[in-house]
Amino acid sequence: MRFRLVRSLATLCAGALMIGLAGAAEDSTSGAQPQPDKDGFVSLFDGKSLDGWKIGDNAESWKVEDGQIVVHGKGPAHLFYVGPVHNHDWKNFHLKAEVMTYPHANSGIYFHTAYQEKGWPDQGFECQVNCTHGDWKKTGSLYDIQDIRDPHQKDNAWFLYEIIVKGDKVTLKIDGNTVNEWTQPANFTPPKNHKGRFLQHGTFALQGHDPGSEVHFKSVVVKPLDD
Repeated sequence: MRFRLVRSLATLCAGALMIGLAGAAEDSTSGAQPQPDKDGFVSLFDGKSLDGWKIGDNAESWKVEDGQIVVHGKGPAHLFYVGPVHNHDWKNFHLKAEVMTYPHANSGIYFHTAYQEKGWPDQGFECQVNCTHGDWKKTGSLYDIQDIRDPHQKDNAWFLYEIIVKGDKVTLKIDGNTVNEWTQPANFTPPKNHKGRFLQHGTFALQGHDPGSEVHFKSVVVKPLDD
């Protein structure tokens, strides 16, 4: 009788342990996948780490500080999103990023790109981040595709950068104002120095440009759009 009681207790304990482990695994899974907000946007940055992101060359140029992604150091240094959200692959989307440039800084946000260890990404488009760097192509430029001279933002101040891709159309907004719109022609041929710069699908990347550039990203959220 005593043996049967001990065995029954052991069975109950084992069952409780399995249930507990299953619950923990479920909680871990749900925690690993960020959930959309009421407007359908999902955060790609947890505010604490670079989990879900992958850096190629010059990884020391990137860090997380005070809840912000900071790039300041040797370039080119690119931070690619490789996390679980939408399997890090988007075609049509609406991305929002809170960005702050320091004087003479140059950076960018790539879309429809793919991880690349070295150099400037061959695939995808760069949305320029540049208020006072020497390059005349300023924030809001679709780099080397349709460039603008007015950055529509100031150094040392946060601004909201929005990138919207729907079908063949790209829209760039600064603080809610549309500053650049481009529609890819049916017979579009990418520039010779950017052969992968055409609308397709892919992930996002943040750019570290040079040692004199410091740029902060406070949030990066994205919502997939219907095809």
